[in-house]
Amino acid sequence: MAGRRVKCLSVIGFGLICLKMVASTKTAPEIPAIDQAYSKISNSITVEWATVPGATSYLLTAKDGNTVIETMVANSPGTVTGLKAATSYQITVRSISPTGRSQASPPKQAKTVLAAPILQVSSPSPDSILVQWEAVYMAIGFSVSIVRANGLGRIWKENTTNTALTFTSLDAGTLYTIKAYAWNANGTPGDDSTCNQRTSPRAPANIQVSFDSGALKASVSWAPTEGAFNYTVMALSDFSKLSCSTTFSSCTISSLQCGTEYLISVLASNDAGSSGSTSAVTLKTAPCCPSDINPVLVSSDTVEIIWSPVRGAELYETKAVDGFKVVECNDTAPACTLSALECDTKYNITVYSFSEVRGSNTSCTSRFITTAPCSPEIKNVSKDAFPMINVHWRPTNDEATYTVTARGEKGLHQCSSTGDSCTLGALPCGAVFSVTAVAETPAGRSLPSYSVPLETVPCCPAGLTVTQVTQSVINVSWTVGTGAQTYVTVLESHTGQSKCHTHQNHCLLGCITCGINYTVALKAISATGLTADCAYQSYSSSACCPLGVKLYRLGPNGIRIYWQASRGSANYSTDLYGSKGIFMCAPSAGLSFCDVTEIPCGDVYTVMVSPVAETGLKLTFCPKKIYSVTCSGSTLGMVIYRGKRNAE
Repeated sequence: MAGRRVKCLSVIGFGLICLKMVASTKTAPEIPAIDQAYSKISNSITVEWATVPGATSYLLTAKDGNTVIETMVANSPGTVTGLKAATSYQITVRSISPTGRSQASPPKQAKTVLAAPILQVSSPSPDSILVQWEAVYMAIGFSVSIVRANGLGRIWKENTTNTALTFTSLDAGTLYTIKAYAWNANGTPGDDSTCNQRTSPRAPANIQVSFDSGALKASVSWAPTEGAFNYTVMALSDFSKLSCSTTFSSCTISSLQCGTEYLISVLASNDAGSSGSTSAVTLKTAPCCPSDINPVLVSSDTVEIIWSPVRGAELYETKAVDGFKVVECNDTAPACTLSALECDTKYNITVYSFSEVRGSNTSCTSRFITTAPCSPEIKNVSKDAFPMINVHWRPTNDEATYTVTARGEKGLHQCSSTGDSCTLGALPCGAVFSVTAVAETPAGRSLPSYSVPLETVPCCPAGLTVTQVTQSVINVSWTVGTGAQTYVTVLESHTGQSKCHTHQNHCLLGCITCGINYTVALKAISATGLTADCAYQSYSSSACCPLGVKLYRLGPNGIRIYWQASRGSANYSTDLYGSKGIFMCAPSAGLSFCDVTEIPCGDVYTVMVSPVAETGLKLTFCPKKIYSVTCSGSTLGMVIYRGKRNAE
């Protein structure tokens, strides 16, 4: 039994041990204690603490007011980044294990160091470098050091409370490394800034000048300068400034002027700036060529050239070269006229001076001149889309602008194009113009082309009126159209067409069918046959006159007029003319009779039944009938028919 108890105890003890182990794994890790917190960089704080058993990582927290920044690290030390410079933070650490995280450690205060100054550097002279920066928050002083970028030589270090510092007695054309940092009231240094700056080079020495009088150019050489990237040679005179640039130790200045004194100087430069100029070397240039040459275009094939006389010149030779063709003239006067040139052609023109004593100057510069453009040739004038007139020509020049002008009694119209056609717009109708074309280039204007006559289509009449003359005849009249000599009027419907051609401004058209819709068209034709299709309008011929007009007695004083309506629908009006008065009546819609009451008997009446137009106009061309209304006999029945007469 005792043995069993021991065994049991051992089992129980084992169980207790196991329980203790389970309880241990569920317990959060210990709270770490911060040894120290410090800042070496303005945007971070480094924290050191003792390792916590069982911790797999640590959570660092930096708090500044309401701002909290956290960073997870594996071991001590750890760094919190993303902070503000020169700012105090409350730092805490938590240990983290698989069972959870600890409470925050007791806080520790730490302050980030000052931000690095932002440097601006320059080299105002070959032996100095100027360093400038803006004020840094919480800084009371700055430390700036400079050393050759290759590490050789001494280090200059200066402390200052200003925001600018100049290092002098430096080597010219040398690259230096500059470092700077700020410190606070406790003397704690902040971040540092580093930049490189090269001093500007010294002016070149040992300047040599070699002059080529024939080509009017000078070759300048010098001793290389330490740290120079390139060189600029300048030649200054009272009237001009010439220069050339190079990375070598020689350079050629071209286009020098004859008979001129130049001061030649050389400047060295690098990425820091330029040196001062060297002591100038004087250069005097061989005799002048004729200057201020002034070519004047007289016409497309003639150029007049004048210039100021040159001292010592006895003869001048002028040449105009176009490829292999040469036109030249020799004269003692400072002027020349070159004729028989080609239009729209580029010539190389040179004027040379000669002297028996001084010889000739054959290095004179040339001038290019392009003669005025050739006259264009108008090919045709298209009037298909009047009032837009298209003018086509044959291009005879390179890169010319062509202007077409139409002149006439009704004004001037123009259009321009760089191609071979342009459109004259908004030309008036019934007008005659003279059309010409001119080419224009930077060299000048050509002579105008031969003119081409242009006649625009005649003007359409301003108004057109259609009047029904009889049941089968209408009269069409219109106002006079400018430029029109004759007119063609066409009346057309599904039943056929009626047409007349006249030189008057009116026309009678017959064979009209009553009660039909027609289309009226008018064409105005000029003396040369140009035709203008004028406005169209619809016209409805009048309704047909009624047939079988008869009168019936309705009583001692009443008459009924009866008729047979024509085809189609129409309104009618009835008129009775007698010696005792005029009596009218209008039937109700759709009826073919009309009653007249209180008409005197014993009289002869002229009766006319007429259709009424849509405008309300009563048509008067229908035939009239004569009836005798007696006072004796039956009061009912047909009235005696006496005859009829044509419409008046």
